[in-house]
Amino acid sequence: MSPQEFIHKNITSELIRLGYDENAAMTGADMAVDHYRRCSQASRKGRIFDDCLYIAKQWAGKHKSKQK
Repeated sequence: MSPQEFIHKNITSELIRLGYDENAAMTGADMAVDHYRRCSQASRKGRIFDDCLYIAKQWAGKHKSKQK
């Protein structure tokens, strides 16, 4: 499993667990992988996944609201 696949899979499952619908979770995960590809380093050592998750939550929140 490549790092991009790992980020996409785990961020998608985390967003769905947090209550976002599947389409918003997939969009957020795509944006997180894009952020990973563009990012030269994490904001803090060992925190690239957290940075990607933050970006994914921002995109998912803009595209779809949480399910009730």
